[in-house]
Amino acid sequence: MSVLAWNHACVVGVQAMDDQHGILMDTLNELRTQLAQGTDKRKMYEHLSRLVEFTGLHFDCEERLLERHGFPGLQQHRADHRQMLQSIRDAVARAEHGENDDMHRALGHLKRCFSAHVEGPDKHYGDWLNARGIY
Repeated sequence: MSVLAWNHACVVGVQAMDDQHGILMDTLNELRTQLAQGTDKRKMYEHLSRLVEFTGLHFDCEERLLERHGFPGLQQHRADHRQMLQSIRDAVARAEHGENDDMHRALGHLKRCFSAHVEGPDKHYGDWLNARGIY
């Protein structure tokens, strides 16, 4: 799995969400480094579990922000979050009981989910909120 690098495509233009996305990105990169260094599987799973928990908290925060400002795509965004979180939880559960290859696949899945969501649906709310003076 390659390192996630912060770039223009990752910026949604809402500071609180960009900060949280940065934490998620840094955590994924740290997990990648730990896997490459042969960190104990139990410890890796604990970190993955915390990442999943933080992802859920981030989604809740994002949804509350969108709800507060009347974002018209909130219901679809919320549904995307639920589907993504379940997909991530499934990948982590497989990794917990598998080998290092399963952990590689789980981290790759997390990276793809993160990138696709931030660079896709999150961009829509960023532009929408920015047009209403929310940065």
